Amino acid sequence: MSALNTQAGGTHYKDCPIQPIQYIHANGLDFFQGNIVKYATRHKAKNGAEDLRKVIHYAQLALELQYGIKPTDELADMVRAGKGAQV
Repeated sequence: MSALNTQAGGTHYKDCPIQPIQYIHANGLDFFQGNIVKYATRHKAKNGAEDLRKVIHYAQLALELQYGIKPTDELADMVRAGKGAQV
């Protein structure tokens, strides 16, 4: 049995034609990119807006740690308020 046929902690990836881990691995994505893919893929099946906030958070972390760009206070306030933002 393949480890891809089992899932610990839920079933939110089981119906995906391509599981996030397969996509992440095949494309050599880094930690930030992988988490963005993971949370974007599962948000409708698991934690809704909370998972989309995590997508934004990991994008902000990547901007800051990989490119030296810190998020604006306005963007951070909107993410905390759950309003999103256009960048």
